[in-house]
Amino acid sequence: MSTESQEPEDDLEQRVMNFLRRNFPQIQMHGGSAAIQDLDRENGEVTIMLGGACSGCGISPMTIQAIKSRMVKEIPEINRVHADTGMGGGMDGMGGGGMSPSFPGETSDDDEGPQAPF
Repeated sequence: MSTESQEPEDDLEQRVMNFLRRNFPQIQMHGGSAAIQDLDRENGEVTIMLGGACSGCGISPMTIQAIKSRMVKEIPEINRVHADTGMGGGMDGMGGGGMSPSFPGETSDDDEGPQAPF
């Protein structure tokens, strides 16, 4: 009977990993990685660390925002998602400053949000 109390915890972690693999296969296809850094089941918060090619990628802010918005909709136990590339860019904030990537040669005073480099 003691395994029953651990199954939901393991199930939640597995569902988060399956969510990342299913919704963001391009992370791995482009040499990146996504890992659960912390999962707080009581508060419904998960911290995701993107690594590999995601570190320094110009479109990683868009990937992070997509993870944040989709995961809370798809996994009811998750209330908040923290995600970062480990580059210290402050991408963990909820729509805070510093989320827009900069591209070489781009100079614009308008902040229309992250733009894909293609």
